Amino acid sequence: MNTPDETLSGLRGPAIFLAQFMADEAPFDTLANIAQWAASQGYKAIQLPTLGSRYIDLARAAESQDYCDELKATCAQAGVQISELSTHLQGQLVAVHPAFDALFDDFAPAHLRGQPQARTEWAIEQLKLAARASQRLGLTAHATFSGALLWPYMYPWPQRPAGLVEQGFAELARRWLPILDCFDAAGVDLCYEIHPGEDLHDGASFERFLEAVDRHPRAAILYDPSHLLLQQMDYLGFIDRYHERIRMFHVKDAEFRPDARSGVYGGYQGWVDRPGRFRSLGDGQIDFKSIFSKLTQYDFNGWAVLEWECCLKDSQQGAAEGAAFIQRHMISKTRKAFDDFAGVTADEDSNRRLLGLSR
Repeated sequence: MNTPDETLSGLRGPAIFLAQFMADEAPFDTLANIAQWAASQGYKAIQLPTLGSRYIDLARAAESQDYCDELKATCAQAGVQISELSTHLQGQLVAVHPAFDALFDDFAPAHLRGQPQARTEWAIEQLKLAARASQRLGLTAHATFSGALLWPYMYPWPQRPAGLVEQGFAELARRWLPILDCFDAAGVDLCYEIHPGEDLHDGASFERFLEAVDRHPRAAILYDPSHLLLQQMDYLGFIDRYHERIRMFHVKDAEFRPDARSGVYGGYQGWVDRPGRFRSLGDGQIDFKSIFSKLTQYDFNGWAVLEWECCLKDSQQGAAEGAAFIQRHMISKTRKAFDDFAGVTADEDSNRRLLGLSR
């Protein structure tokens, strides 16, 4: 029987998102080095950030199958595979409210800073490159952010003018529909991480977006329970409601400690002092046994990917502990019912007799 990480479909893992580990020093400086490091920690796959060219040249990957084959070979030699690509930071730039222009400018190439329209056009092209690169790499899902035009108006004070939210989502859809079509042509699901700071930050906002893009088949969800817990949402019920659109999974822990001084908004405090904070796997409050069970129940077909973020524990300790944590929660879905041993022969005639029905 296959172990969970060997199956070609269903829940696979453990994998690790590399964004929080990128550095100029070995073993985090090159794809070959970090792939070997990830394998040494017990990971079977790596999720690659694509901003810059440290691990992947996105434009080259979109155009060259030979280059993509080289990337896959580098990973295979280390003992891992690529689970997905990420354009979180480029996706953020698809839609930026002017209040955040200066803060998000650093995500763009230097020659585009201070040029919001050109920056948006560049971000949209980055997403289209990612679609083609994912296809060449044989991937079926991609991670991104939606960006935000409405986030400054998230809390309804001052009162929002009628039609503002509808117009914001219409514009968001206008920008994303050509990208979604590009991903559809590539056969890749575009998975928006449901995340505060994005216009798609909960189930209700995702539903608004889904309607605005005419329920596009490639508009999907990257499920990360930590962001739902910190909003005090039912993160297990979220799977029940949206499982058909959940195509990616970040395994990240968090805790919310009710406080008399501040709450969900955090009182402008740093991460250590906020009531809600991210933690390393097993150190927070997330019920991962139930999450893995629900994803297995609904035949989730994708990777369980550690995203390490913790305000207390060192990243390398978190990564070392994370692979074993995910592996303990992996489920090989049963191929038979537990009471099959007591089964009886069934046919239409015998079933009619058991029901007291005549022919």
